[in-house]
Order: sequence, then structure tokens, then C-alpha cells
Amino acid sequence: MLSQVELNLSLVDVLREIPKYAKYIKDIVANKKRLTAFETVALTEYCTSRIQKKFPKTLKDPGSFTMPIRIGEVDVGQTLCDLGASINLMPLLVFSQLGLGGPRPTTVILQLADRSIVHPEGVIKDVFLQIEKFIIPADFIILDYEADEHVPIILGRPLLSTTDEVIKVREEKLILEFDNVEAIFNVNKIIQLPSYYEDLAIIWMTV
Repeated sequence: MLSQVELNLSLVDVLREIPKYAKYIKDIVANKKRLTAFETVALTEYCTSRIQKKFPKTLKDPGSFTMPIRIGEVDVGQTLCDLGASINLMPLLVFSQLGLGGPRPTTVILQLADRSIVHPEGVIKDVFLQIEKFIIPADFIILDYEADEHVPIILGRPLLSTTDEVIKVREEKLILEFDNVEAIFNVNKIIQLPSYYEDLAIIWMTV
């Protein structure tokens, strides 16, 4: 019978009539207050920079990274260094002026950044480039495209890898190293290239 007895008491009555329960409630409230006390939490440097908005300063466009080359006795001018290109490109007009003979036929098909397909005129192998103190052989795909007068040739990853090229964007420097010899080029102006150069960012090649 006692198990079925129910008591309806307000919290005030419980605290007044049952001292031990009142002390228990006070302890809970006291502990809750202690939990809400201030605590120092050390944040990482990354979190701090995000909160304080200490982001790297936005710098100006350093321009296109180029370097001068010679082929034989001809000063070709500047060449565009393009890490996005998997091949070296030479315009048909420049190739004709160099007198390197006829290009070899090739089955290479190029797909440009705009998804259009172009067929090269051919390929020329082992063209010796003079870059400062270096003499470096390079293979070129010959393509009939609108070349900039001052930056006619595009050098891709094969040659840039051969010379272990390092581009320091913030310092606006291009560094070549080969056989423990180093050459440094400074980028001191922005070169406006023809819009067609953007299409020459080759994204696919079939042989």
C-alpha cells in the first residue's frame, strides 16, 4: 500500500521541510556558477590569424615570367615560361626564320583550353637554346599561331624541369639551375600577351 502513496509538494515546501535536500540544491547551484567562470584557452596561430584577420597582404600582379633565349645566331627574344604547358611551342613564322629545315611530321593532336582541336605543322627535335650561360637541347611542337613580337615562344614543363627552374612569385624572380650553375632573371614589368596565348594553355594531347 505504501508504494502507491503520492505526495504533491512545491519546491519551496521541500526545501523548508527537508534541510538535507535544501543543501543538495544549493550545492548544485554553486557548482553551476563555478562552471560558468571564465577560463583562458590558448588558440593556435592559425585560429588567431583567422579571428584577427591577419591574412597575407595582397600583392600586385608580378606579370608573366619570361626569360631571353638565343637559337644559333638569332636572338629570339623573351620566352614565356608556362608550367601549365606539357610541351614547348614554337610559332611557324619563327621556325621559318630560323632556317632549321623542315619539321618532322607528327601525329600529335592538341586540344586547347577552349576545347578546340588544332593540328601542328610538325615537330623539331634537339634545338639548342642558349639561356644566359646554359646551352640546353629542347624539342618543339611547331604550330601556326599568332605570336607576340617580343615573346614568340612558349616553354613548357619539359624544359623547365630540365633546368630545375624555380619561380619565386613574391620576389619576382625566376631561377634556373643546371650542373650546379645558377642564373637569375628578374621580372620588372607586366607583359601584355595576345589573347590567343590564353587558348594555348593545352589541356589535352593525343599522339
